[in-house]
Amino acid sequence: MAAASLCAIAATLCHGYGSPAAAQDLTAGLAGQVDPDAELLLESSEITYDFDRDLIVATGDVQVYYDGSTVQAHQVVFDRKSQQLKASGNVIFIESNGNVVRTEEMVLSEDFSEGFARALQIDTTRRTRFLAEQARREGNNITTIDNGVYTVYTKPTNPPDKPPLWRVRAEKIIHNQQEKIIRFENAAFEVYGQPIAYLPYLSMPDPSVTRKSGFLMPSGIVNDKLGYGVTVPYFWALSPYYDATTILTPLTKQGLFGEVQYRQSFVAGQVSLSAAGLFQAQPGNFSTDRADDRLRGAVNSTASFNIAKDWTLGWDLTYKSDRQFFSDYSFTSFGGSDSSTIYLEGKTDRNALSVKAYAYQISQEDYTDSQFNANGFSPVGSSLQDKQPLVLPVIDYDYVFADPILAGELALTANFTSLTRDETDAFSIDGGTTAKFRGIDGTFSRVSVKGNWRRTFIDPLGQSFTPFAYMRGDLFFLASPDSDVTALTGESFVGRAMPAIGLEYRYPFIATFNGGNQILEPVAQVVARPNEQRIGELPNDDAQSIVFDTTTLFDYDKFSGFDRAEGGTRLNVGLNYKLQLDSGYYVSGLFGRSYQLAGDNSYAIPDILGATQDSGLETSLSDYVGSLYLDTQYGVKVGAQARLDKEDFTVNRIQAQASGIYGPVVSSLAYAFLNAQPDVGIDDPREELLGSASLRLEENWRIFGSMRYDLQNSNIVQDGLGIGYDDEGFSLSVTYAEDRSRNDGDDVNRTLYFRIGLRTIGTTQVSSGALN
Repeated sequence: MAAASLCAIAATLCHGYGSPAAAQDLTAGLAGQVDPDAELLLESSEITYDFDRDLIVATGDVQVYYDGSTVQAHQVVFDRKSQQLKASGNVIFIESNGNVVRTEEMVLSEDFSEGFARALQIDTTRRTRFLAEQARREGNNITTIDNGVYTVYTKPTNPPDKPPLWRVRAEKIIHNQQEKIIRFENAAFEVYGQPIAYLPYLSMPDPSVTRKSGFLMPSGIVNDKLGYGVTVPYFWALSPYYDATTILTPLTKQGLFGEVQYRQSFVAGQVSLSAAGLFQAQPGNFSTDRADDRLRGAVNSTASFNIAKDWTLGWDLTYKSDRQFFSDYSFTSFGGSDSSTIYLEGKTDRNALSVKAYAYQISQEDYTDSQFNANGFSPVGSSLQDKQPLVLPVIDYDYVFADPILAGELALTANFTSLTRDETDAFSIDGGTTAKFRGIDGTFSRVSVKGNWRRTFIDPLGQSFTPFAYMRGDLFFLASPDSDVTALTGESFVGRAMPAIGLEYRYPFIATFNGGNQILEPVAQVVARPNEQRIGELPNDDAQSIVFDTTTLFDYDKFSGFDRAEGGTRLNVGLNYKLQLDSGYYVSGLFGRSYQLAGDNSYAIPDILGATQDSGLETSLSDYVGSLYLDTQYGVKVGAQARLDKEDFTVNRIQAQASGIYGPVVSSLAYAFLNAQPDVGIDDPREELLGSASLRLEENWRIFGSMRYDLQNSNIVQDGLGIGYDDEGFSLSVTYAEDRSRNDGDDVNRTLYFRIGLRTIGTTQVSSGALN
């Protein structure tokens, strides 16, 4: 109903008993005790004043504007004796908050604080709707609806009288605007007009409320190891700045699972603290490490604070009692990751500094694989947690000088990393004789500083020349190295320097034709520098991943981190092609390779891991790399990256993905192939296909599915199938999924998800693992 006052009437168009000025005089004191500062305007085809009955009557396209509210009707009658206003004939009342009331007749007090109407409809700004046999408003606060219906509205239905998918019907609906509560008495929940649940009492916050204490929608759990359960969440709106949620989940096999989440906002940021756990009633249902303990749980905290201009301090910290806690109790609301991070970051337009610390608590279980054990070191697959490093700190600094240096751009990059590991992570591919190391026990620190200069010249022909130079220095601190790792240097401090100069050349040929244009651009880049020093004598933790493709073809240094520094003189060449059609089609491609011209090839000399020997860069003539990207601008996109053997063009690595939208179908497909890499223990090729699709059956119904398939071993790794319904007020989905990749003792993890959502009321779901 309304929340406004009527203070005066000014007629802009009058006929009958007075001129506009006279009408203004007659109506100037209609309102009584109202706000004298509020502005009011009345427009109508005719205004008359009945002196005998003391009535003011406005007729024909009446519109009354007052203090943000509007009444539209065929006729508005103001009775000065009773201080009531009666609107009739297609009445539309638009409140100052945006709600819209529609009825044929409405009676209001002179200040709109009280009123009565029959057969009305109220549409709120949150797209919710009340339908009522009659309604009355009292005290500018309480609206009581008799024999009413509450639902959400989306758009006109076909047929027009089709009932909404769901609604709540009640004898009384009481809306307290001050308390922002909607109460339903003797209510029934209906689906397609048919009652399916009787609710003697129901209350909920009104749609404008975003935070209010109360129970949230529960969800269900069905699992062979946990039993049956239902989550019962309660939200505590403690203040506008902090709140909490408590969740109790009784499980028939494991007992009572409890959670609590606390969140607080500050002027400069926010922080959260969450905890979950239980005393397991049947711990023997679990077989993974420490999962069969009585007490299991986890804690998590996140924060982000703007401590000063351009500076942010934050963290994301998680501790869990065992590796499989979040997998076994996947309904835990706050989840968790394997890593915990604390960070401090500062950024401006030209420089950035970040300080971070990482700790890892893995979810993978220990396993046995004697095939790759290295003599003198712990078996592969054992003590996996002890082989994870504590990284404290990682400091990165980047600065770009504002003023040109030698007419070019000068940038500085610095990094300091220190990590500690309790146990060496070693493996062997030759029966244990030669060990390779993913990580070394002890504490290792490195500081690296690099200055990079570049300048671009373009001649009258359009040729682009970019000379560049960089100087990099590294200092390693090796504390308590493992004495069994004989490849490492015995020195505590090791220095390394890498100067380089180079030139990059580009010459784009542009051809314009009727319907589009195309660009053919040859690119060549040469980098001259001395040989890399200390290969195989220093730890390597951040430069183990070597991916040679078109994205790294023109990188000055193709290593992924600072622990390695590419040396020798290298030439990188490629041919870039782009096609742009006026119709929207876009194609781009790049093909090229790399040449080691002089000096030692850093990728041919193995370090303590030896991951570079199958990288495609280990010989003087590298493998070929190519990429292709197609965008039709009509819903179809295709992209691919490939590395082809330098001898016979056989595929050594390929990644391809495609996505498309065609009519009711939305689909994606990804393919990955990695050839055998015997130098790192991958004796057989790896090949996978990942696809997903969704088919819209009708306006609101869809079916969807996904599959991850191991082509090499002819094995389905993951698959899922589901059906869903979605509209603006209701959503429902049922999904069945299988996972064969988890290392938790089960060959296949099967899960059934059922989810239902009612807008403004809540969302609930049931997840089942009972099919295992």
